[in-house]
Amino acid sequence: MHDRAYPTLAEATRIWARIGLLSFGGPAGQIALMHRILVEEQRWLGEKRFLHALNYCMLLPGPEAMQLAVYIGWLMHRTLGGIIAGALFVLPGVVAIMALSWVYALYGNVGSIEALFFGLKAAVLAIVVQAVIRIGSRALNNNAMVAIAAASFIAIFGFAVPFPLIILIAGLIGFLGARASLPAFRDGGGHGKVGKVQVDDADTLLGEETPGHAEVSRSYAFRVSAIFLLLWLAPVALLFVVFGPANVFSQIAGFFSVMAVVTFGGAYAVLAYVAQEAVQNYGWLAPGEMLDGLGMAETTPGPLIMVTQFVGFMGAFRDAGGLSPLVAGSLGGLLTTWVTFTPCFLWIFLGAPFIERLRDNKVLSAALTAITAAVVGVILNLAVWFGLHVIFEEVGTITAFGLDLDVPVWSSINLAAAALVLAALVAVFRFKLGPVTVLGGCATAGLALHLAGLA
Repeated sequence: MHDRAYPTLAEATRIWARIGLLSFGGPAGQIALMHRILVEEQRWLGEKRFLHALNYCMLLPGPEAMQLAVYIGWLMHRTLGGIIAGALFVLPGVVAIMALSWVYALYGNVGSIEALFFGLKAAVLAIVVQAVIRIGSRALNNNAMVAIAAASFIAIFGFAVPFPLIILIAGLIGFLGARASLPAFRDGGGHGKVGKVQVDDADTLLGEETPGHAEVSRSYAFRVSAIFLLLWLAPVALLFVVFGPANVFSQIAGFFSVMAVVTFGGAYAVLAYVAQEAVQNYGWLAPGEMLDGLGMAETTPGPLIMVTQFVGFMGAFRDAGGLSPLVAGSLGGLLTTWVTFTPCFLWIFLGAPFIERLRDNKVLSAALTAITAAVVGVILNLAVWFGLHVIFEEVGTITAFGLDLDVPVWSSINLAAAALVLAALVAVFRFKLGPVTVLGGCATAGLALHLAGLA
């Protein structure tokens, strides 16, 4: 055990506030940030325990970085510590996205604002392409994984197969492959080393032993699950009873509650599902607006899935009923955030006491591996879908033999957008620039093109 004093809850709160304010750069950057602060600097926990918690969070639906914060907060200071860690991880993003949503709703049609978001779209597309390659390089380590990724892409892009069904089938394939002891499914999924400095558990505040409050307790798990189930689902049920299923707030609460249960595979996979449903089925946003929201989430602290708050805001803003559009939009955005993130606390507080039972579980690990491979195909679909709507003014559809295929109208190509996308790809892959730098540069370029009359 390390000889430093164990941090008080107040001291831990300050650390979590710092992490929340600095959590830019998507899940990979946020996980690296937590590793640097909590493992390397504070030495609250060591490498083995950090990776074990992270790999558990990867098995859960929802944003793994936020759930990792909840898990470590719970590990350090019980339930209240987990609530504080998770809330502070999300809060800066809630405030920032809400402010940007107001600006977008009020001034989104102003030329200069449109130009900034025009540039952001190109940067976001390049960042999504980078995510495909980064995740694919880790996940597609044999022909079986490549086949799962390819089948996933064809299913969602060509046949509009629902994302949850793709994930369910991929998980089942991994499960059965592991049970059959097939070589392709023997190597488990999960993260490898995260930071540059590797810290032994024995040299940290938590040490190697499991804290007393982390021991398995069925009564604790059932109590806390009942509380968080009520907090999550009671508002949803109330909206359906009072306003009916056709009301926009009921639709938002229902859709994002389902999303919280089925969205395995990280933020970009979630965004593919949201884009498919919110844009194509509910009509809350246009395709370009989904990219604008992702640009907001990429440039603000907090999980990338905070883009869902923008989706809920715009959906309610445009179907306000008797409310002021801005009031309706704000309520829609906050409702989205509530039903998206409240289940994250439930998954951790319910499962964390039983975490040791998941250690080295080869079957679950194989299911995760197959799901991660399928997610590569899903994110590739997202990149292609975004690319079509960024570079081309018009997109057609081919419907035949079960296909539902988006195709570009080549005469509608936007040369300025294509040039910006190419520049963003060069910045990301050739010069290895970070996402905030690329987003800022592309937004500035978009404004310059607008002032020059070229966009």
